[in-house]
Amino acid sequence: MRRDNDRMRTLRALTTAGAAAALLLATAGTAGTAAITATAAPSPPPPPGPQLSDAAVDKAVARLDDTVAAMMKTTGVPGVSVAVVHDDKVVYTQGFGVRKTGETAKVDPDTVFQIASLSKPVSSTIVAGALTDPGEWDKHVPLPGFALGDPWVTDHVSTADLFSHRSGLPDHAGDLLEDLGYDQAYILDHLRLEPLSPFRASYAYTNFGLTAAAEAIARAKGTSWQKLAEDTLFKPAGMTRTSTEFSAFADAPDHAATHVKNPDGTWSPRFVRDPDAQAPAGGVSSTARDMARWMRLQLAGGTLDGKRIIPEDTLARTHLPEIVSQPSTPSGTPGFYGLGWNVSYDDSGRLRLSHSGAFELGTNANVTMLPLEKLGIVVLTNGAPVGLADAVALDFFDVAQHGKATTDWLPLLASVYAKEVDEARSPTDYAHPPASAKPAKDSAAYTGTYDNPYYGKATVTADDKGALTLALGPKPMLFPLTHYDGDTFSFETTGEMAAGRTGVTFADGTVRVESLDANHLGTFTQE
Repeated sequence: MRRDNDRMRTLRALTTAGAAAALLLATAGTAGTAAITATAAPSPPPPPGPQLSDAAVDKAVARLDDTVAAMMKTTGVPGVSVAVVHDDKVVYTQGFGVRKTGETAKVDPDTVFQIASLSKPVSSTIVAGALTDPGEWDKHVPLPGFALGDPWVTDHVSTADLFSHRSGLPDHAGDLLEDLGYDQAYILDHLRLEPLSPFRASYAYTNFGLTAAAEAIARAKGTSWQKLAEDTLFKPAGMTRTSTEFSAFADAPDHAATHVKNPDGTWSPRFVRDPDAQAPAGGVSSTARDMARWMRLQLAGGTLDGKRIIPEDTLARTHLPEIVSQPSTPSGTPGFYGLGWNVSYDDSGRLRLSHSGAFELGTNANVTMLPLEKLGIVVLTNGAPVGLADAVALDFFDVAQHGKATTDWLPLLASVYAKEVDEARSPTDYAHPPASAKPAKDSAAYTGTYDNPYYGKATVTADDKGALTLALGPKPMLFPLTHYDGDTFSFETTGEMAAGRTGVTFADGTVRVESLDANHLGTFTQE
């Protein structure tokens, strides 16, 4: 699951206007206005009001069929499901395309999709429902088997810290362990070896930090995360096709297979993504119809169909900024992350909540809401991220606000996702060894078992022709090594965090795997 893009605006200009006016009046009193003995405090700017008429929303809704169809034609994404809610009503639900290429079953509003990181705001809703007071978000809830690199931080990190990615854990800490097949218990236990950035002063998007917080809440309630989700949100809200377990998704007869794009531009269901290890952060599967019910609950402050599901105050806390996630956005203002939400404010001061979800192995989704307008859209797709889900949502709100799209969103978002993939690749082109490459030693110089406190054992073996294979993970994954230069080899990475071809360098009884070494944890020592 790669980075989910924050698109946020701030209310800072509005909130500072009153203070500036007060300062101006105060200093004016010392510059020749002594006759004025008292000055009334300036009034703060009025709160923003709704701007969107029903007709404006209807126009945006009427455009959706054509918008989605056009973007699917451009990208080739096989299937899409969309829902829109407005004024506590579901005003649009529609499925497009097929659940799986090569088959005829159509996507509809009840087709189950993996929603990747849209799991985060769903999970923060569940935790809000498990708490009795907003202040509980700021409490430390211990989880046996989970620790951070600093004992003081371990003892003080709160649920809010972990849900807002400000614990100090590095970006996507633990995700590479998941790719190698390690389970949740192993991953959470080994996060203590990750280097920490300043606590509560730095933002880094971390699936397993959020997962640890959610699991701690479930443990404190004496139940499992899935049971807590069912009892707190899914059943009370009537989200009958929503689950946090991969088996429920895989067993659903009406589920959308995950697809990746082939070099020739076609799409194939080549991978299966089981996210159970990080269920609270990325393991939810749902439908457009169920997600519409969840959006109605969010926009109504925790009620649905006249029934209180989630406490209003604990839910409202999830919608507040907790940490600056982007020091500067294209608008020149910072972006924020709340509790499982991207939190932003538009030029009118209206709160905007959003989140994207993406599995490189085959799914992409987006939810965007303007609570003041009681308006929200969710877009689910069964294709790896190429910008379609986000572009549909942005186009929809653009049309609702301006009557037309102000930007061609699809190529813009496609370039963002493509850039993220490119940036993950090694700067070295291991597929093309240098012309002056030095020969490798005899294969026996490299074979053996190597150990690493974070990634476990690595085994290098040679076949009868001397070809080397690297084995990694608890159920060893095999990676044939290709010689590059001297004692450096390479292999093609796989999994959600795949980064193309990466380097493997042997030296003095050690082997360093480049793609595992971003946080200087990727060197294995021969036993």
